This record gives sequence, structure tokens and C-alpha cells, in this order.
Amino acid sequence: MSIGLLGKKLGMTHVYDEYGRRLAVTAVQAGPCMVLQFREPDRHGYQAVQVGFEPIKESRLRKPELGQFKKAGTSPFRFVREFRVPPGVNGGEWKVGQPLTVELFKAYELVDVTGVSIGKGFQGGMKRWHWKGGPKTHGSTSHRRPGSIGSTTTPGRVFRGHHLPGHMGNARVTVQNVRIVKIDLAHHLLLIEGAIPGVEQQLVMVRKSIKRPDVIRKPQAFQTIVEEEELSKTAKAIKAKPK
Repeated sequence: MSIGLLGKKLGMTHVYDEYGRRLAVTAVQAGPCMVLQFREPDRHGYQAVQVGFEPIKESRLRKPELGQFKKAGTSPFRFVREFRVPPGVNGGEWKVGQPLTVELFKAYELVDVTGVSIGKGFQGGMKRWHWKGGPKTHGSTSHRRPGSIGSTTTPGRVFRGHHLPGHMGNARVTVQNVRIVKIDLAHHLLLIEGAIPGVEQQLVMVRKSIKRPDVIRKPQAFQTIVEEEELSKTAKAIKAKPK
């Protein structure tokens, strides 16, 4: 498993693939990052690689924060995050002070992107949990109300996790198996297909897909996609046919 990159969400745009199809993509300035230190199972209880992103002036940091950069012999960074590495994986692949760029990834590779979703404040249940609402007839007073939320004497309380109005958004979210459409090495840019969590200029973490590592999903011609779907339907029909 490879470590990932820290970056900033720049916004959305569109590009065209080699077959002329328009793809909505999110531009992410990924790196350059730098390896700061390692977390070891014997000392810290887990194995991880600590990475820094976006250089910052020393005067903007407190002495304890500045100390870890001096110990690593690197310049200070605004953002510091860790990428967990499974036990047994040799950490000698990376070295302290080693720069990390978008060369970690390949075009059309599947990745996982983690960020903090947009905060939406206090919201009702219909928006937060997609309730269908109460009766719509004239005179009803329960169009958007929660209604009954508990029983009587048994159990005499509301179960934990019950869907109710409350704070929505502003939570850590990971979108999985999104595709990198294009890589710009000169400007440290990743164009990722679809939307990713967070507002513009917000920190995101991009790493190789956990469920589908090293999977390259290149664009296919429309005719090829239709043929694959027909073959899949035929195979399912044969499998479902009673013997």
C-alpha cells in the first residue's frame, strides 16, 4: 500500500476524454508534500508515515510545533497528517525529507478522497434525513414535523441514534473509487472525476483506493460498453435458467 498526498480543492470544471465525452472533474492541488517522520508499532502502537503540506514561516508556529520540524531537519509546514501503513509493510520505501508529488498516481487510477463536508447548520428532518413528511391535505398541521419519537412506559426513552433535526454537514467524509482523469506534473494538479467533499481551498487527502488498489479504469468507446452490458445480461440469464 502506498501513502497518499495532501492537497487543496480548487473547484470544479470539465474536460473531454479521447472519445469526445464531457466529464465533470474537480481540480485538486496535490502536493508537493514531504515526509516528516514515521510512527512505529513498538513506540507509538501503530505504523504510519507523517506528511507535511504547504510551507509556512517559522514565526507563525509555536516552539513545540516548530521543534518537530527541526528534529526532522525540514522546513515547517502548515498542514501535517498521517497515512496509516499496514503492519508488516517495510517503511524503508520512504525517507525523512523525501518529497512526494503527483507522480505517486497514474492517469485513470482509482483513488479515495477524504475531506470535511460543507456545513449546513441546523436543519430539519426532511432535509437532514430525507423524511417524506406528514399528510399533505388541507388543514394538516404535520407537514414537516417529526411526529412521535418514542414509546410510553416501555422503553420510556428515545433510542440513541434516532433520526431527528440537528446539525448537518461539517463532518469528515470519504468518497471511494473515484477516477483520476488527468495529471498535471508541472502544476501539481489532479483532475478527479466527479465531486469530492469540502469547500474550495479546503484541505483534502488523496490516497490509493483501499477496496480497488492499483485499478486503472480507462475510458471505453460507447459500443464497447454496450457489448459488455449485453454479455453480462446474457451470462446472468444463463445462470438463472433452471437446469
